[in-house]
Amino acid sequence: MSALGQGRGRASARARSLAVLLILAAGAIGVIASTQTWLTVTIEDGARDLLPVSGAAALPVLAPLSLTGLALGAALSIAGTVLRYVFGVLTVVIAGIVGAATAIIAVTAPAAAVVSAVTEATGIAGLDAVAELVTEISATPWPWITLGASVVLLTAGVLILATAHRWPGAGRKYRTAVGASPEGTASRRTDAIDSWDELSRGQDPTV
Repeated sequence: MSALGQGRGRASARARSLAVLLILAAGAIGVIASTQTWLTVTIEDGARDLLPVSGAAALPVLAPLSLTGLALGAALSIAGTVLRYVFGVLTVVIAGIVGAATAIIAVTAPAAAVVSAVTEATGIAGLDAVAELVTEISATPWPWITLGASVVLLTAGVLILATAHRWPGAGRKYRTAVGASPEGTASRRTDAIDSWDELSRGQDPTV
C-alpha cells in the first residue's frame, strides 16, 4: 500500500474513532443530566421555597434518547456501510430533538417543563393551575450543558455521514482467523487418522 493510501486509511480510522467517542460522550452527559436539577421553582403559597425539577421531569425523552445514543455509539464501530449511514441519520435526528427541546427550557424556563414536578409535590394538576401557583422558575446550568452535548452529538452525526464510506471494514482480522481455521481443523483430523492407522498396524505413533 502506498504512503498516501496508508495516510487515508489512518485518517478514516481516526474519523470513526472520533465519531464513536463523541456519541458516547454526548450520550453519557445526557444520561447524567437527566438525574440532575434543571429548574428550581418558587411556589406562591410558600409551602416549598424552592422545588427542584430534574432533567427527567423537565424533558422526559432525554434519558431514553441518551441511552439510544449510547447504543448507537457502541454499535457504530462494528456496523457495515449501510448501517453507518442509518446510524448517522438517527444521531442527527436525536441531536435535533434533544437540542431543540433543551434550548426552549434553557432560554424560556416554561411552566410546561415543571408541571409534573409541581403536581407531584402539591397535588395540583393542569398547566393553567400550575402556572398560577408558580411565581418563579429559574434554570440551572444543566440545560445549557445538555444543549452543548446535543451540539456534540450533531457534530458526530454529520461526521458519520461525511466519512462513513471511507471507514475501514470491521472484523477483517476476525474473518481472516475464521478463514484459516478450516485448514487447521483438516490438518488435525488428518493427523488423528494417521495415528489411528499406525495403532491398528501395531505401531506406536509417538515413536
